[in-house]
Amino acid sequence: MAPELIALATAFGIIFLAELPDKTMVATLVLTTRYRALPVFVGVTAAFAVQCVVAATFGGVLTLLPDRVVAGIVAALFGVGAFLLLKESFAQDDDSADGSTSAPAVSFTRAALTSFGVLFAAEWGDASQLGTAALAARYGTPVFVGLGAFLALVTVAGIAVLVGRKIAARIPTHLIQRVSGAIFAVFAALALWQTIA
Repeated sequence: MAPELIALATAFGIIFLAELPDKTMVATLVLTTRYRALPVFVGVTAAFAVQCVVAATFGGVLTLLPDRVVAGIVAALFGVGAFLLLKESFAQDDDSADGSTSAPAVSFTRAALTSFGVLFAAEWGDASQLGTAALAARYGTPVFVGLGAFLALVTVAGIAVLVGRKIAARIPTHLIQRVSGAIFAVFAALALWQTIA
């Protein structure tokens, strides 16, 4: 097998396994319960493309950032995400009490841009980005490593979008958002611990 294909397959396998139970999947699930599936998928796919280009281009440079700085930024991002998810989930209770049960219509562009922004911010300093950078430096084929990582992330997002629509049809959105908010809060606490420990 050609070295380029080995690099692509290795990047796909490692990133897929790292992201399957990760915040990327959780964030995509939450977005899919809030917005239509197609704009979410378009937005997260675009975010992954940019992230993979950055990681593959800079190779090992991102791994030179101090661990505490990366952990602090991740803690802040998850803390804000937890706050927003929990705030929105409890606001839905207030809306339901007022008799308003339908969510406001959101344009394709707004849903896609929101999805892009959430995943773009959440992926900075993530294991997949650092792993992509490390693999690009190791194999010396950033294009194939970046492509393998991108395909893995898109596959995980596709699974999350499909599962998210099924979950949203069976479980109230506010409950999913509360659970996701709690998970994000745990991620924030773990990252904060890494910052101060």
